[in-house]
Amino acid sequence: MEKTKDNKVVHLNKKIHKTAVVHPGAKIGEGVEIGPYAIIGENVEIGDKTKIEPHVVIQGWTKIGKNNKIFNGASIGQEPQDLKFHGEKSFLEIGDNNTIREFATIHRGTEEGGGLTKIGDNNLIMAYCHVAHDCQLGDRIIMSNAVTLAGHVIVEDSAVLGGLAGVHQFARVGKMSMIGAASKVVKDVPPYVLVDGHPACAKGINIVGLRRNGISPELRTQIKDAYKLLYRSNLNISQAIEKMDQELDSNPLIEHFLRFLRNAQRGICK
Repeated sequence: MEKTKDNKVVHLNKKIHKTAVVHPGAKIGEGVEIGPYAIIGENVEIGDKTKIEPHVVIQGWTKIGKNNKIFNGASIGQEPQDLKFHGEKSFLEIGDNNTIREFATIHRGTEEGGGLTKIGDNNLIMAYCHVAHDCQLGDRIIMSNAVTLAGHVIVEDSAVLGGLAGVHQFARVGKMSMIGAASKVVKDVPPYVLVDGHPACAKGINIVGLRRNGISPELRTQIKDAYKLLYRSNLNISQAIEKMDQELDSNPLIEHFLRFLRNAQRGICK
């Protein structure tokens, strides 16, 4: 971005529609496209080759990476919907190669949550989804239409959330897990597990997700054994963890599973 002698803003190598409102203080990368009637606030940073469709609003201290596509009507970086928020400076960070569909809403963080909402790379956030304040999302996540994440939710890599699912504040969704459509998630969803229902209950291993992520048959068998110890052995969580330590071979997937269970402050979906 440069300014001419008469102080007009000129965006080089960018396609910004004449009706878009882009604050002069915004940092716009190379090859960015901004559609009609979009609004880009003063403290926004947009990485190279990101495409912003009509009527998108991006405000606040929001940083968006490269090669993202944000569809019409999305609202990004607005103030959190939290009664404890009083206008303090807070942030939203979105990584690279994400697709954010129509009318999705993603809010900045709060002081209580560390002041940051963060989304990783290569995620698909479908229409009408909501990502509340202080959520932390990893990579390669699929949020189907109208999924709602309350504040402080953590979603790990490669999780799939079915349409209309709602996740309670402070809950965690483990990597390569799957939440069925219209489920009510009030406790943590362990990695690799499929949950469904109202409230959500464990229904088995997310076999399809494990296959899609290239998990070998041998490791899938280990995960099935871990699942059986946790859900089919009449052991409590502490006892199941101890049994897994004794009986299962050590590998990164099982180690992550055990670490997740040890840190389950809200309990897990049973």
